[in-house]
Amino acid sequence: MSIEFYQSGTRLAEATIANGLIFLAGQVPTNEDADITAQTANVLAQIDTILAACGSDRQHICEAVIYLSDMQDYAGMNQAWDSWVTSGNAPARACVQAALANPKWKVEIKLTAVQK
Repeated sequence: MSIEFYQSGTRLAEATIANGLIFLAGQVPTNEDADITAQTANVLAQIDTILAACGSDRQHICEAVIYLSDMQDYAGMNQAWDSWVTSGNAPARACVQAALANPKWKVEIKLTAVQK
């Protein structure tokens, strides 16, 4: 079995692909001063780009784990998530509160998808 590495650096790859499964690294916002809804939309746009580069899309996501720095942001995150996720193809999902590596990040999303 071969493993493909997408945008691999010294510490991590943005994604790895094995047997048609795509494993994304945790994606974090680049708009650090934005509110939770905008940060989540920013992360989801990054995910769209990575999935496309790896031969997939949001309709082929198997599972997602969402990390929030504050669970008070749950509704705002869901506002962006609900407008992004494909109705009828919503993946299995978990959402937890966690201390994120950068205190300006309100959200980090990690997911697994399959290639089309």
